[in-house]
Parts: sequence; C-alpha cells; structure tokens
Amino acid sequence: MTEELFRQDAYRRHCQARILELVADGVVVDQTVFYPQGGGQPGDTGYLTCADGNRIRIHQTVTEQESGRVLHMTESSNALPEVGEQIELEIDWDRRYRLMRMHSCMHMLCALVPVPVTGGSISDGRGRLDFDLPDPLDKETLTRRLNQLIREGHPMRLRWITDAQLRAQPELVRTMSASPPQGTGKVRLVDFEGVDIQPCGGTHVVNSAEIGPVRVAKVEKKGRQNRRVTVVFAEGGGPDLGTE
Repeated sequence: MTEELFRQDAYRRHCQARILELVADGVVVDQTVFYPQGGGQPGDTGYLTCADGNRIRIHQTVTEQESGRVLHMTESSNALPEVGEQIELEIDWDRRYRLMRMHSCMHMLCALVPVPVTGGSISDGRGRLDFDLPDPLDKETLTRRLNQLIREGHPMRLRWITDAQLRAQPELVRTMSASPPQGTGKVRLVDFEGVDIQPCGGTHVVNSAEIGPVRVAKVEKKGRQNRRVTVVFAEGGGPDLGTE
C-alpha cells in the first residue's frame, strides 16, 4: 500500500520513493506526494527521476478501483525504473497549488450556500458545485461575499474522527452524490475555522487568504431543483509562494 504523504502535508512538492510494481504505462511506489484523481479533484502530474538521472513525465495519477493501488501513469513505458529502484517524485507545483486554492474555494462556497451539494468538480483555474436549491442565486452578490470570506483569512486544520462519530453527525456530510470513504477506522475532516467543516480527502491551502480573488462566472439552473455555480480565479489573482 502506498503511503500518501500529501494527506498530512499538501505543500510537499517532492519525495524519495521505491518502485513496488510496474504496471501498464505506469508505476506503483511505496510513498508519494502525487494526489490521485478523486473527490472531484484531478490527479497530479509531474516527473519521476531515476537513479541514473533519466526523467520521465507523469501525466496522470489515479487510484485503481479493484486493488486501491495508486498508479502513476507515465507518458512512455520506455526506460522505466526496475522494481526495487529508488527514484524521486516531483509534482507540477504551480498546477497543484491552483487546484488546492480552488478546492479550498469550494469549501467557502459551501459555507455561503448552506444546502446539500448534489455534485461538483474542480479543474485548473475553475470549480463548480451543484446545489439542491430551487431558488435563484445572484452572481454579483455571491462573488462579493465569497471574496470577503476569502480575505478574512480563515485558517484550515485537519482533524480525524472515527466512522462511528461520523455516523452520529450526518450533518457533516454535505455531498449527496458521494459518501466519504469509510472502513479504515477514521475519517479526515477539513476544518476552515469558523466557516466550514466536512469530510474531504483533497488538498487545501492552510489559510483562506491564499485562495486569492475569485469570480462567480455563471449560475445555472440544472433541473427543477438544482443550481450550478461555477467559480474562476479573477485575472491575475492569487498569491505567489515562490519556489523552494
């Protein structure tokens, strides 16, 4: 089983790893900083560097449904490292950070529209949530309130509760379309202090101010009782954390 280092530290950009298996067009490793696609968030991309210096592009990261293995999919199967070889993994940080910011923004949006979520997705520079809501939403008002909440700088912390505790607090689960993963004995909660708390396995910023300016690009009616809200980054918005 691959140790998922990003669960504790989403800001970690690279790590050493050992090849456990070679699969079709990819590898399985003992530990990784690469987030596998899930929960509406795309999988990470980046590079695998072999001991001899050969650098291989990773174009997608996924979790295999049958086995639960985290698969790092490479652009070429040529010159892949051998099983047991030590390698270095490095994510495309700029892309990951944009995904972290947008995923965190979706938590802010949940706080402003306190009804069940029927679906959603996150992409590079854009995110959307579908709400179980018959009433219309004003795009400009939502944009103003969303940016105000972001600028307030709410810190984020991770908490863990047991499966039984989650079952006793069903109000923590906002998403109607998918249940949070259970069965391991504990569930991770993402808690933006004073704003939003819910089970979530994605990557997030440690303070809402890092999200930067955003804009509600569209509010659509999807079905009799669904409103889809699409959010994008405002042009030029977002902090610069620099490089390591």
